[in-house]
Formats: sequence, structure tokens, C-alpha cells
Amino acid sequence: MLPRKLRSPDVRLPLFLLLSFLVVIDAEGQTSGNRYINPAGLVKPTGYTHVVLAADRRTVYIAGQVAFDSTGKVVGEGDFKAQAEQVYGNLRKALASVGATFADLVKTTTLVTDGKNVPALREIRTRYLDPQNPPANTLIVATLVRPELLLEIEAVAVLPTAR
Repeated sequence: MLPRKLRSPDVRLPLFLLLSFLVVIDAEGQTSGNRYINPAGLVKPTGYTHVVLAADRRTVYIAGQVAFDSTGKVVGEGDFKAQAEQVYGNLRKALASVGATFADLVKTTTLVTDGKNVPALREIRTRYLDPQNPPANTLIVATLVRPELLLEIEAVAVLPTAR
């Protein structure tokens, strides 16, 4: 029960309004969970989401991008450089969907099917990423789910402010 001074009608309404205001501020300060985004220009995913903006509205997870165009056709079959350009183009679209750029990347995982393509990867990567401040990266030589795919890159970005 409120003290006698706070029970008077003159005080209860302002107190009620103040408490209501604080509840609204608290509700706005909380996030409503993760946002799942499938940007235009990327192939329609089956069983996964291209981009997840975490509940903190700053951390962005990007699913592994391969050399698919928006219809699901492989771009540059047998041509590593063409595939790398497509993959970085897809990453750009994914980042743009949350207002991010390559400068916001903090971690990438790069899968190539043949280690001989690493020099070409490095050459192309420097056109997209700041060579003075590249993201942390793990490079894996592996077989991908479709034999015509030569490269896959997944990424994590951190936005400077919540979106």
C-alpha cells in the first residue's frame, strides 16, 4: 500500500503516468528477438536463412554464400575467379540487407575445394576487404555439397549501432 501522501488523488495520477512511461521505455529498450532475412537478389533458401540479425540488433550471421545467382543457377562453372566474384557479390547483398558493409565483417569461414585456388582467392578478396584490417578467417579445403561449386564463404558482422 502507498503511504498516505501518495494516496491523494493529486499525486496518484502523476505517479501512474510516470510508472506507465517507465514501462514503455523498458519495453522499447528490449529487443523482440532475432530477425530472419532472405534478401532480394539471393537464391531462395531451402531449410535455412541467409541473414540473421541477432536480438542485440548488432550481430549479423550470414549463411555460407556460394556462386548462385538469384535463380539458383551456378555462375562461373569451372571458373574459380568468376565464382569468387559471385560469392562476394552475394555477401554484399546479404550485408546490405541490414545496412552493413564489408568493413563490418569480423569473421569469415572460407571453404575452397582446391588449395591451388587460394592465391586467386586472396587476389579477389583484397578488392572487397580492407587488407589492413581484414576479418578473422578460417580457410578450409573441403568438398562442397554440389561438385560444380568451388567456394563457399560464411560470415559474421558486427554493426556499429543497433539496427
